[in-house]
Amino acid sequence: MAASSIDDVRAVVHRLFIATAGASLRKEDEQKSREVAALLARLARVRKGAHLVDAAAGKASVGLVAAELLPIAALTVLERDPGRVEACLRAAARLTRPVRIDVRHADVAAAAAWPEAPDAVVALHACGPAADHVIDQAIRARARFVFVVPCCYGEAIPFFARADAVVREQGYVADALLRQRIRASLIDMERKLRLELAGYETELEELVGPTVTPHNLLFRARRAGDPVRIERAAARLAALRGRR
Repeated sequence: MAASSIDDVRAVVHRLFIATAGASLRKEDEQKSREVAALLARLARVRKGAHLVDAAAGKASVGLVAAELLPIAALTVLERDPGRVEACLRAAARLTRPVRIDVRHADVAAAAAWPEAPDAVVALHACGPAADHVIDQAIRARARFVFVVPCCYGEAIPFFARADAVVREQGYVADALLRQRIRASLIDMERKLRLELAGYETELEELVGPTVTPHNLLFRARRAGDPVRIERAAARLAALRGRR
């Protein structure tokens, strides 16, 4: 697939989600456009005619802009908030490409809501444990590619308690901000190792610069099934979880 320019993304965001002549993009729309453009550049690796899942989708800005600008064939949207589902349906009605759109009012933790074997899963700013649910269900559904940008690192995250205990064991880390950052890094390492254990080759990178959003860490994973990587991830995950 060919990547789309930031101007292409801005124009589609305006038409799908603002749809008011003469209105300009707000600051948050400009930020979203930059994030979506960066994700579309990664999604360009996915095959033509792909099935994309936009999980914890909000108004599905990533999925719907991808449906308009990339040659995907099907889009499944997973969102639990009914107001955002309605906004997504309104925006989807403005698409000009004939893409199969399936908007599901569902929690990403519900396995039954997920399609089997999608080509790619994307989740932009999946908040707290939603990022973990997306990772777990994408693995279960055997998605070929996974693109997750987490947001927020609160106590509801499954690995939070263990990460917090590890930080507290290091008594020399006295500064609260440093403890917070180390804890978040441990949570993200556990997420990466879970993907690797499931057979995904996984890289972490900045989606956009921190001036666009501080929540800019992208998990970029491709299902490869490398047994060496899987074995190494199993050992590292056990050590991180405090198991011998």
